[in-house]
Amino acid sequence: MNSEKLSLRLSQVAAFVPRGSKVADIGSDHAYLPCYLVLQQKAVSAIAGEVVEGPYQSALKQVKNNNLEHLIEVRKGSGLSVLKDGEADVITIAGMGGPLIVQILDEGKEKLKGVKRLILQPNISAISIRDWLIKHNWKVVEETILEEDQKIYEIIVAEPSEITTELTYTERLLGPVLIKKKSAVFKRKWMQEYEQWKNISNQLDLAGKSQTIAEKRAELEAKMAIVEEALK
Repeated sequence: MNSEKLSLRLSQVAAFVPRGSKVADIGSDHAYLPCYLVLQQKAVSAIAGEVVEGPYQSALKQVKNNNLEHLIEVRKGSGLSVLKDGEADVITIAGMGGPLIVQILDEGKEKLKGVKRLILQPNISAISIRDWLIKHNWKVVEETILEEDQKIYEIIVAEPSEITTELTYTERLLGPVLIKKKSAVFKRKWMQEYEQWKNISNQLDLAGKSQTIAEKRAELEAKMAIVEEALK
């Protein structure tokens, strides 16, 4: 992977960036994504934010090697703290756990004024991101799911909404767009989850009886029922 050829995962993230955007890539690592977006003329400018020294230096080097210092600024800092008001209209956050992405959004929500699109790729717990988006009046407008190197990734695209979007628990868990598409990867992901929950439920049967165990089993059975219905 480099600035001209991204991984499948980052290529899908890039595909959701509207042409002519001012992009902020948070947790940019080597800055491959912002470099690619500028080189492909999808982004007119970009900010690569990185909190860890090693990746920050790698991002600086990558931008310099592509002679893009005049269009991409690499900044060291935590989350959205690297941004000033109005600097970006598209924010990408990819390759982190869902709870960490939520923490970044929540701690930096004042920096989201004027942002037209969030493109978020959690490695786990996409439901936590959908819950945050609903609470803060962002609407899920597109989603995709893909498999790369035997790992399955979800990408969530959200835009500001003047009204609160209501989603059922099923939609929040499985994805309001993904559940309509029901792609082969979607089915594979949730069959894997189903089997894991089934194994855990069987283990709970051997763990004795308590209110905590009963509540956990009920939670698993509810989620398993949702998946069974979705995969019909």
